[in-house]
Amino acid sequence: MHAADPPPETADVTPSRPRVALTIAGSDSGGGAGIQADLKTFEAFGVFGTTAITAVTAQNTVGVECAVALPPELVTAQMEAVTADLHPSAAKTGMLANAQIVHAVAESVERLALAPLVVDPVMVATSGDRLLEADATDLLTGRLLPLATIVTPNLAEAELMTGRAVRDRAAMAAAARLLVDRGAGAALVKGGHLEGDRVLDLLWDGTEEHIFEATRIPTTSTHGTGCTLSAAITAGLASGRGLVDAVDVAIHYTRRAIEAAPGLGAGRGPLDHRRAGRSTGQGDPQGGQENRRSR
Repeated sequence: MHAADPPPETADVTPSRPRVALTIAGSDSGGGAGIQADLKTFEAFGVFGTTAITAVTAQNTVGVECAVALPPELVTAQMEAVTADLHPSAAKTGMLANAQIVHAVAESVERLALAPLVVDPVMVATSGDRLLEADATDLLTGRLLPLATIVTPNLAEAELMTGRAVRDRAAMAAAARLLVDRGAGAALVKGGHLEGDRVLDLLWDGTEEHIFEATRIPTTSTHGTGCTLSAAITAGLASGRGLVDAVDVAIHYTRRAIEAAPGLGAGRGPLDHRRAGRSTGQGDPQGGQENRRSR
């Protein structure tokens, strides 16, 4: 085990021509998750953010009041418009809502050669509300997963995608390998919902296993953490970082955004993407030792 090197500064930008990233995801009216979190994260990394909106939700920190999926052809049209003119250097998917949108997005990703692609398999909101129709899970796994440079499920999503219980580190490792065997380039299984005072995320890059471990932050401000992490990975890839480095920097950034959370709302509050981006990221501000190890 060794202490991870402090991540470099978040922003990696050429002032005259920044890199472009595309998020294909839903809108969160509360501003904490979805395309709102993605765009804030892209901005923090000095990456120009573009969107293809898949659904509009009425939600806040307490829960999702309602959600309406957009027509698949409109999602495709947004992806085509952005790609034709702005040429994204990386893309990510988030909330895809239903099987029709999953199919349209997968077809468009392939046809438009959108890569690298980060697939955040958003299925259930932090509040527990369902964000992907049940019949779309198999299609996402079978059609979109093989196009992913990396897939970033939490424990519940990993269980739905693999059909296996994922409740400990060994099961996380098995799930990550299975997702790569099914076509993903790499799999980051997020262990934030495991019990204990340490948080563990596990990356299988197809060759090597990487463990990212840190002291758990006592907080209820966790709304949009998955969106933020996957957007930060996307921004890193768009900026030319290698995969493992992009994941490492993204995990540090997300942690800083949780620590800087503004304490808004009566439920699961949002993160502070701006202050996290301004941080130098030197070590663990809480004093707990953050570690990364590979094998």
